[in-house]
Amino acid sequence: MSAQYVLASASPRRIQLLTQLGLTFIAVPADVDETARPKERPQSLVRRLAATKAITVSGHYPDDVIIGSDTVVAQGCQIYGKPRDEAHARHILRQLSGKRHQVYTAVAVYCAQQGRGYVDVVVAHVTFRSLAALEIADYVQSGEPMDKAGGYAIQGQAGKWVTSFEGNLQTVIGLPTDQVKHLIERIGSGGATS
Repeated sequence: MSAQYVLASASPRRIQLLTQLGLTFIAVPADVDETARPKERPQSLVRRLAATKAITVSGHYPDDVIIGSDTVVAQGCQIYGKPRDEAHARHILRQLSGKRHQVYTAVAVYCAQQGRGYVDVVVAHVTFRSLAALEIADYVQSGEPMDKAGGYAIQGQAGKWVTSFEGNLQTVIGLPTDQVKHLIERIGSGGATS
């Protein structure tokens, strides 16, 4: 396939993970409203947003293969996206303190020229130890949580809070490359599953 790859994101973490796959690509952020719809479940939200990002960017790159992704943190049906501000980040982290939560990441691969696209959703389960108010405040003050779903970076300072983990670490970071590779293969093979 001679098409170029376009990552519908400016996330440094997603760029780094996609680079590890050895793909040549450009990163073009998708400007989409990430607000959850009433009663929308986490899995449905990330699926919709990843697909919307890929389709939006494909409007400018119709001949190319677009890779969209979205990540949210959830406890049951309570969805935590990126914090709006520091107070919101502290609130989210208090909710996650001492509890198990889920991280949902969707990957969408779409090519307008082929009229085909595929979406996978992957989930990981993370449990934090109980967090003291001061360590939450210090963490938020560091600025690290401000552009992260659920207000934390597992690959950063928050990694020390994790007491149990199930799943693929890349799901929590924001781009599970096994899914990217699988969906790119599906686009390249005309949709046949391997």
